[in-house]
Amino acid sequence: MPYETVADLPDAVRKHLPPDAQHIYLEVFNSAWDGYAERADREVIAHKVAWSAVKKQYVKRGDQWVKKERPRW
Repeated sequence: MPYETVADLPDAVRKHLPPDAQHIYLEVFNSAWDGYAERADREVIAHKVAWSAVKKQYVKRGDQWVKKERPRW
């Protein structure tokens, strides 16, 4: 099921991710939910895709998720 607001996200997402990462998760989950509409396992896939999107911009350090630093070239 798609999520309307970050307040609707699972506890594991809301309690551990910073607000910006929660918004990323919500947007990507909802997009994947729509994109995999024909799949019986679309909820599982949508969660995996959403976590993957968060991990592209955030890294877990200890108990906290922090935004990745941009490489300096």
